[in-house]
Amino acid sequence: MSESSQPHHSSSGPGSHYQPALSIVMIIVVLFVAAAFLMLRSTSFASTSVTTSSSPTTTTTHEHSTRVPKAKVRVQVANGTSTTGLARQYTQRLLTLGWDTLPQANASKVSATAIYFNPGFKWAALQIATELHAGAHAVQPYNGQNLVAGASTDDVIVILGPDLAIAG
Repeated sequence: MSESSQPHHSSSGPGSHYQPALSIVMIIVVLFVAAAFLMLRSTSFASTSVTTSSSPTTTTTHEHSTRVPKAKVRVQVANGTSTTGLARQYTQRLLTLGWDTLPQANASKVSATAIYFNPGFKWAALQIATELHAGAHAVQPYNGQNLVAGASTDDVIVILGPDLAIAG
């Protein structure tokens, strides 16, 4: 009889000896979940840094794909000449071409037309320069200058010079 109880005892003995306690299993599960979370998080940062360090061509393509329609670009036209009604004339022209023009304004006198843009709107300034026949040389970044009262948050600011007063 002792022989029959001995195999029974030895088969149940090793099975219970290798079975971990419930608290140990829970600790292992929590550590596994935490490790998986950290690995996924570090993978996200790695892919973000790869996207951030992408070539300028990729960035430019991304800017063009997310470009707002010109009807949503706020354009301020200001008269920098002594020609009466010039800003109204060009504001109307840009409105007809589909731009979101703001009420015309006056600016200090300038020697030539200048088209300023806020970040992300260089494409719009270049397109407006072409439509007004001002040339790409007239386009420049805004850089926080005080050009027209209240226009600092506008997307594109056009200061009309005598060159467009003649062409008008």
